[in-house]
Amino acid sequence: MYFQTDNLSVGYGGKALIKDINIGVEKGKILCLLGPNGSGKSTVLRSISKHLKKIAGTVFIGKEDINHLNSVETAKKISVVLTDRVAPELMTCQEVVATGRYPYTNHFGKLTERDEQIIEESMKSVKVLELRDKDFTQLSDGQKQRVLLARAICQKPEIIILDEPTSYLDIRHKIELLGILRKMAVEDNVTVVLSLHEVDLAAKLADTIILVNDNRVYGCGCPEDILDDAIIRNLYGIEQGSFNMLLGSVELPKTCHTDPNVFVFGGDGYGTPCYRALNKKGISFCTGVLYHNDVDYQVAKSLAHEIIFEKSFRPIGDAVYEAARKAMLKCDVIIDSGFELEGENNRNRTLLELAKNTDKTILSLRRRPLKTSGSVRYFDDIQTMINSVELEVLASEKNEVALCS
Repeated sequence: MYFQTDNLSVGYGGKALIKDINIGVEKGKILCLLGPNGSGKSTVLRSISKHLKKIAGTVFIGKEDINHLNSVETAKKISVVLTDRVAPELMTCQEVVATGRYPYTNHFGKLTERDEQIIEESMKSVKVLELRDKDFTQLSDGQKQRVLLARAICQKPEIIILDEPTSYLDIRHKIELLGILRKMAVEDNVTVVLSLHEVDLAAKLADTIILVNDNRVYGCGCPEDILDDAIIRNLYGIEQGSFNMLLGSVELPKTCHTDPNVFVFGGDGYGTPCYRALNKKGISFCTGVLYHNDVDYQVAKSLAHEIIFEKSFRPIGDAVYEAARKAMLKCDVIIDSGFELEGENNRNRTLLELAKNTDKTILSLRRRPLKTSGSVRYFDDIQTMINSVELEVLASEKNEVALCS
């Protein structure tokens, strides 16, 4: 390992928060810490970067104890972007970035032409060159974060340590920032150690994941091996809603647990927007026939009252077809999400044709209406259709109450 810890204990006031931390990362690789707020991620990063005095143990760069490096030597090896809000007075963004070159300047802090070139290249890489003459304190939090990253890049470090670097960044700049870090690792052989809150981004970026919770290292390994839905649920204590590692998506808690009165024909991702729109309205639904490897299945298992599904890569069997038929006929409102009807989904076509020849309310998002004798209402957008579903469900519930009375 190029950068590693040996029985490291970290904490505050001489009291250990996390003990016996033994982690490491190869040169040119990315290590990411994941865990809930207050789990100790920032404490670990501050300790391995010498911003916080460690309680015990050793941090090595190569075979060298970083405690044996003076401040200038450390700055040439490690650059750091922490979550502290820095507020340098009367400094432009270019001047803030330029501080990253000070470990390489003489006693007078004079910048060379090469230093100026590196400063400009660093600012270009994170797209803040247009901010070079602006007062740093007048920037938004997201702009400040990018300027501080430019300063860290400007140091030309062997190791870059970042604490929640995507905080305050919009999705475009998150993608760009993580792309820059991956490029630094691959092309410049820079070792990256960071913490993130975005589990999906961490899984896509990191070579090694460290899970931190309950004042201990919860797990360590490559993301493909160590991360799954159950691990994430336990790590963050998720009791409501769900996180799907396969899709990298969060689903909010199911809002209705009553017997469904809506059946959704889904598949090929067409059903997912309908599922989420129905859940927001608090409308219970069942869906089918989905294949186990369909993206709609992954979302439906969090939001649907019932899923009728078939195993992947095989025709819809008689038992599955019959289960879908019975579930559909129990519902008063049927949604045709516009799913693909060709190939293995031909029995879904048969089910849909059956539905359209009943007296049930059929609402469809299909762009090319099917030739059928049934009455179908077609919609151009999901929101209008879901509003109609809500009205139909309310009307159906009133009819049931009237019949019961």
